[in-house]
Amino acid sequence: MRILVTGGAGFIGSHTVDALVAAGAHQVAVIDNLTAGTRDNLNPGARFYEADLRDAERVREIAAAHRPEAIVHFAAQMDVRRSVADPAFDAQVNLVGFLNLIEAARPHGLRRVVFASTGGAIYGEQDFFPADESHPCRPVSPYGVAKLATESYLHFYKVQYGIEYAAMRYANVYGPRQDPHGEAGVVAIFCARLLEGRPATIFGDGEQTRDYVYVGDVVRANVAALTAAAGGPINIGTGIETSVNRLYRRLADIAGVSGTPVYAAARPGEQMRSAISAARASRELGWRPEIALDDGLRRTYAYFHERFARAR
Repeated sequence: MRILVTGGAGFIGSHTVDALVAAGAHQVAVIDNLTAGTRDNLNPGARFYEADLRDAERVREIAAAHRPEAIVHFAAQMDVRRSVADPAFDAQVNLVGFLNLIEAARPHGLRRVVFASTGGAIYGEQDFFPADESHPCRPVSPYGVAKLATESYLHFYKVQYGIEYAAMRYANVYGPRQDPHGEAGVVAIFCARLLEGRPATIFGDGEQTRDYVYVGDVVRANVAALTAAAGGPINIGTGIETSVNRLYRRLADIAGVSGTPVYAAARPGEQMRSAISAARASRELGWRPEIALDDGLRRTYAYFHERFARAR
């Protein structure tokens, strides 16, 4: 299968590219503008195109060259706080960029899209826990609005052109290669602060909860979704709520650090509780999370510890 992975030099994207290349049955190409992704994450078995999805002409050239049968779409503006501060920028990247991509690939045999959606921001403040895919979608940030709009566009392309899709509504994904210096990715950020001996900042009172799912588990779901009959929204999470305070304490224990975090004002657009049910993924993808939180945190901290040691 000819597969085009956007954001394939980034966190989840690069791990997914690694799995697709390792499978040996695919021709894989990557589009990434290297804003968040890095060349170090690129798999040499995939062809790389450095491009921004907002550049419609360049995206058309790439689609004509690779003629993708499937797209795995990770490229995005991922910062909820920035989306609140600059909704137009968020929409340019997350909506216009997506439309440039699918319009470029559509005439060249595109059959399926696996889209990195969100299982937290798309539901907003939940009515029940864990939320399944039937939960009302009430995003409270432009980031979540754009993800929901993209899912609606994907439904349009299925109805109008027969392009199948799976919208993977991820919980909070964490693991090796996550950016420890960005605004998103609290596990990576905490790991960096602990290793640097600097206090970590917790926004709000720290009792807000999230559903943390390990990147290796997410990759398995992405690969399964490429060939599964299942379509539409599919939650990928554990169904377990963990507070930010507990997350920090667990990482501090792993790091052997006794320091306390610094608390700051809550961030606009951030919801208080989030946990999603992956029952549909279990039924239709044969997928379940395999890595428990403590094990995943140990693996992630070990990755950053090794990277920190190499940099010294």
